[in-house]
Amino acid sequence: MASFASIKQAIFDKEERKQQYQDHIRGLNAYDRHKRFLNDYAGYYGKHKSAWEHLPVKTDQDTLREGYRFIRTEEDDMDPSWEQRLVKRYYDKLFKEYCIADMSQYKTGKIGLRWRIEKEVISGKGQFECGNKHCDQKDGLSSYEVNFSYFEAGENKQALVKLVACERCAAKLYYKKRKEEERLKQKENGEHHKKRNRSESDEDNGRSDYVRSKESRKGKRVSTSAKPEDDDNFDEYLDGMFP
Repeated sequence: MASFASIKQAIFDKEERKQQYQDHIRGLNAYDRHKRFLNDYAGYYGKHKSAWEHLPVKTDQDTLREGYRFIRTEEDDMDPSWEQRLVKRYYDKLFKEYCIADMSQYKTGKIGLRWRIEKEVISGKGQFECGNKHCDQKDGLSSYEVNFSYFEAGENKQALVKLVACERCAAKLYYKKRKEEERLKQKENGEHHKKRNRSESDEDNGRSDYVRSKESRKGKRVSTSAKPEDDDNFDEYLDGMFP
């Protein structure tokens, strides 16, 4: 039976490792932290729990590919450390946090979405690299929330997921919507222009009818070179009559 002193020392060592781990990951940038978490996940939950410690020459991809398993045992869930819970929580979110887009038919508004595969999760594709499967841009990325419809376990499902895209690919994402808005604006401008032309035409016809009526009452023809009477007052009275 373990002594009180040994239990106390074990708790102290556990907290010390936790503090060291926290200090370490705080000093990493996002991508290096991503690699560390995946590497640790493979070490904690893989078939060979010490693989990353004893085989440091292997890459993160090699370690995860060899050690990863989908089905966990009860032993895996027994008293996990803070570090284990952290990397497990991170890993569980990865596969359905971001998606990959096929933008090859973006001009028709047809953009295909799918979940990331293991290789893409490990490399950071769609998270630290543009989510367009034909683009490898890593700078100037922005995250967009998109509605993803997919089929799983015999059911049609929908989820709001993140699509990371560079500026050029983001423009493709909203290309059709932007074009439709431009066409609608052009149509509205065209209708406004036609309406204004009709108003001006009706206004000119109204003036001509008024002149002819006045000429008829006086029983004489007005010379084309003569100045119409009260011409300066027409606009004042007709203002607003032909909107």
